[in-house]
Amino acid sequence: MPPPPPPVPQQGPLAVDAPLHSLPSWHTRPCQNQVRLQLRPEQGKQEAEVQSPGRRPSSPVPAPRSPGPVVPLTLQLPSHSIKASSSRLAMSCFGIYRKEREDKEEELFEVRRTQKQLKEDKRLYAPTHHLLLLGPKESGKSTLFKQAKMLRGPGFNGASQRATEVQKVRNSLKEAIENVLLAMSSLWPPAELANPENQFRVDYILGARDELSFSFPPEFFEHAKALWEDEGVRSCYDRCMQTGLLDHSRYFLDKIDVIRKPHYKPKPEDLFRCRLHIPRIFDTKFQVEEVNFHMLCMNGLYHINRVWAEILKNFSAIIFVVDSSSYDQNFMGTNRLQEALNIFRSFWSRCPRPFCVLLFLNKQDLLAEKVLAGKSKIEDHFPEFAHYTTPDGVVPEPGEDPHVTRAKYFICDKFLSITSASGNEDCHCYPQFTCAMDHRNIQRVFSQCAQLVLYSVKERAALRMKCALIKA
Repeated sequence: MPPPPPPVPQQGPLAVDAPLHSLPSWHTRPCQNQVRLQLRPEQGKQEAEVQSPGRRPSSPVPAPRSPGPVVPLTLQLPSHSIKASSSRLAMSCFGIYRKEREDKEEELFEVRRTQKQLKEDKRLYAPTHHLLLLGPKESGKSTLFKQAKMLRGPGFNGASQRATEVQKVRNSLKEAIENVLLAMSSLWPPAELANPENQFRVDYILGARDELSFSFPPEFFEHAKALWEDEGVRSCYDRCMQTGLLDHSRYFLDKIDVIRKPHYKPKPEDLFRCRLHIPRIFDTKFQVEEVNFHMLCMNGLYHINRVWAEILKNFSAIIFVVDSSSYDQNFMGTNRLQEALNIFRSFWSRCPRPFCVLLFLNKQDLLAEKVLAGKSKIEDHFPEFAHYTTPDGVVPEPGEDPHVTRAKYFICDKFLSITSASGNEDCHCYPQFTCAMDHRNIQRVFSQCAQLVLYSVKERAALRMKCALIKA
């Protein structure tokens, strides 16, 4: 019998003589459209079967074994299928790699930009001295805040910004005349108009009180001017000044003819007197004589508790603002200057040691007006003023009346007596006579305070070092 013919090799199968564990790592990395090789015993030989992701195997897969001798593998795939799968595998892996690379580049860009911004902030505001602005209500904190923003650089330009500023000033004028008219009926005995024919003007002004976007027609300014010239309205304003609720009303009411002009351009003084509706927390950064400051104000914070006493240690100094002209004003049955003294006493008892306090005796212009007018005397509210004499060595301001000098130093000594009574020499209180409406005065005061803060910071650092050496 003749020998059987030799077996004809099949077209398409590919023989690979290599152990499974010797394949490169990228062959076994899980990715989309990956070709996975699984061994299974079938008729005495090992065959590989292709599985796509998500497809269940046709037979159970045995547990992986330890690497053994070289086992011939046979891929049951046509050659064109292998080429297509390899092409898709390469494209998929390259796409994932490219996406990862783009994500890393974007993340690196964000990190570099953040580092650049931090470096710029450190150059501009490092070292930065943190200030905390405190004080009773209506003491002038918001005006000081606006002045501090002006120290950073004025920004009164641009058509849109100018229109916004004009609207702010006119809103303040509208609020001023409304407050005076509302106070006429709330006083006892009630104030009456000297000219009863102006009643329709009162109805017009109060009728537009709730309008959110008032357009300020010409008749508004006519009615407001006629009412402000009424003697009954003027007398009501004089009586309301005793409560301190109409601080800047007269300033705007005296400038009705200027504010009503179509091409009116507000001055910085006009904007400083506008009421600023500030949030509970507001801050600003500014620079004085190459000294960087970051000022924080907590609106409504009048008393210092134990929590704030710990937080104060992170500040370089505290600015405590007082309305010096409030000696004749009562609010809720309490003298406002006496209330400021009580708040300062409570604050000073919880002040961390050592510390620097900048006492701003604000509204010196209003104090001088009241003292020179003679209508409201300090001794009527603080009897000890009758026996007070101006301290020796006091140098009055150029052109200042001696009565004004005596009055402002009396109020200053009332606060300094609280600091001296505690007997603590580690805390320092530096009084400053300020007028928040005067930009030059605020610049001069902050220039002096910058040097005081630097001296206080150095003194605190030396004290900490001394304490550390003692503990060591």
